[in-house]
Amino acid sequence: MTPAITRERAERIARAHACDVCGEYSYKKLKVAPAPKSLRDELHVTWVAKRTCGVCGAEQEVGINAEGDVVFVS
Repeated sequence: MTPAITRERAERIARAHACDVCGEYSYKKLKVAPAPKSLRDELHVTWVAKRTCGVCGAEQEVGINAEGDVVFVS
């Protein structure tokens, strides 16, 4: 079993994923927190990043699993 990625690595992954609305990579807010139990059980998500785009202002959540893959963006 692969150890889960760190919070810092999850933050870098969330910043490297473009905004789904405008396609930019600039974020004025980014907060990474451990995923709630419901998301861990259902989608196998380890970290949830809440971010606000610095260009269009869109607020999004990014789910990241233990291997560092983006599972969902909402």
